[in-house]
Amino acid sequence: MYNIEIRRPNSDDIDEMNLFFRLVITNTFNNEGLSQLLDDIENEIHTKKQYLKNDLESNGESRYFLVAIDTSNNKIIGTIEIGPASTLIHSCTGGVFKDLYEIGTVFVLPEYQQKGIGNLLLHAMYITLLSRGITEYCLDSGYKKAQSIWTKKFGEPSYVLKDYWGESSDHMIWKKSLHDTPIIFEL
Repeated sequence: MYNIEIRRPNSDDIDEMNLFFRLVITNTFNNEGLSQLLDDIENEIHTKKQYLKNDLESNGESRYFLVAIDTSNNKIIGTIEIGPASTLIHSCTGGVFKDLYEIGTVFVLPEYQQKGIGNLLLHAMYITLLSRGITEYCLDSGYKKAQSIWTKKFGEPSYVLKDYWGESSDHMIWKKSLHDTPIIFEL
């Protein structure tokens, strides 16, 4: 059992979060059998660093992160963020989701995965969305493991982009409403 603190990141977290992004993204690409896509790995890391920078510079207005901290070692073990739906989502949905917020950067350190940390972050973000008067959101994934988790949690995706990342590598996009989403905190 872990004692987890969920909080906003601050400028003191930048270096640790940048290392966190590198570790989790590299591990995810390795687990997906995509470790050879070095440029894609670096682009993904760069994007997440930029999202964090946007959050801190706008005080959460353009992007809004939450981090999960293991209080036993004061280590960042998970992240989640909201922001405008990505250009990928815009282009692949014909702009249908252009006014939605996207939940993204749902990352948990490998050694903490499958322990409820991602769910904890997700439900904390639901409260953030509701506090801003936002009741609909979208999320997407090109990672097979994440797609499996999201499909179990959210049902079938709203859009499936067959072979988007190559043969048998689909991209999935979900649109969800908080009106039919229970908020549950448990580990």
